Amino acid sequence: MHKSTTLGLGVSGLFATHFFGFGFYLPYFPFILESGGLSVTQVGVVLGASTIARIIANPLMTALSDHAGRRRLSIFIYSVIGSLFVVLFALTDGYWAALLTVSGLLIFWSPIVPLSDAYAISASRTHALDYGKMRLWGSLGFIAANLLGGWIIGSHGTVPLLVMLGLGVLSTGLVAVILPPQGPKGEEPVLAGKDQKPHFLAEPKFLIILIVIGMLQGGHAAYYGFATLYWSAAGLSQFYIGILWAIGVAAEVALFMFARRLQLRMGPQVFLLVAALSGALRWTLFPLADGPVAAIAIQCLHCLTFAAGHLGAVAYISRIVPEKWSATGQGFMAASNGIQLAIGMAICGPLFAMDARYPFWLMAATCTVASIALLALWPMMRDKLAQHAVVT
Repeated sequence: MHKSTTLGLGVSGLFATHFFGFGFYLPYFPFILESGGLSVTQVGVVLGASTIARIIANPLMTALSDHAGRRRLSIFIYSVIGSLFVVLFALTDGYWAALLTVSGLLIFWSPIVPLSDAYAISASRTHALDYGKMRLWGSLGFIAANLLGGWIIGSHGTVPLLVMLGLGVLSTGLVAVILPPQGPKGEEPVLAGKDQKPHFLAEPKFLIILIVIGMLQGGHAAYYGFATLYWSAAGLSQFYIGILWAIGVAAEVALFMFARRLQLRMGPQVFLLVAALSGALRWTLFPLADGPVAAIAIQCLHCLTFAAGHLGAVAYISRIVPEKWSATGQGFMAASNGIQLAIGMAICGPLFAMDARYPFWLMAATCTVASIALLALWPMMRDKLAQHAVVT
């Protein structure tokens, strides 16, 4: 088998194993916490505090990895420690134990995505691999875990689900450690040169771009937090709601399949603008299209609001950030996404209580502002791409 093909399969496995574990965590972990005796309020505090810990840890942990020049080893170490926190969670009980172990899990688990993205982007450059086709396996792994997790928790309870979660976290590290080195220095620390320190983090222009990019993913706050409740109130069955979520992920997989060809023609800025404009359209129409057929049509826009935004953001940040600090750049982008998503969810809760349509229209307004900001920043963003031009 050709070396680049083997590498592509390895990176695909890196994404698949991580999101396989995340597919158990995201939908089912609140239920696991509640079944462990925590009140609804305590579940909210545990999830909220661990999210804050994740947001703070992400840029710090990725910067530590970039400084050492050991991304694959970092993924392995973080995965092992993360899986140990899953074991500790399973062996302990009570509110404080859950707060500490879940926060510990997310502190070490969350940097794996930006580290994997940085590795995958480097592999794409050096071996002409297709990032989108590797990343789509993450989405497929997530869907598989969603389906398998529902069956496990319904038939066998929470313990087997925790075992699968722990294995998912650990397996990502095992895949990473067998991958070959990537990057111009073979993942060796850069001992001299202008990239010795991440000076780009002090640039106001870079921080502004991070904020605008974060608005695109933060614009999904109402969707992630309240779409299921909205559809349920509209009379759709839980089975049909599950199908709608699956359609959204399937739509993003479809775009990942053809992303490279489209990006070569349009570039990351166009992807970001398309995501912003599509978000303004999707969230405006979302409360007006709660019938079964209309909801499916709106869900198909997930390939533009999420996948196009993600692809554009990862590609843009990877081009304007020095190779040595690629994971740090991705980590700060993830932190911006997380902060704005958390703020959005906090605001959307009271709005949903007032009127179920209001959160989605707030997200539409957010994406509209992001669209205007992207157009205003277009010349500056284009110039930064030109200054950091690389062959991809």
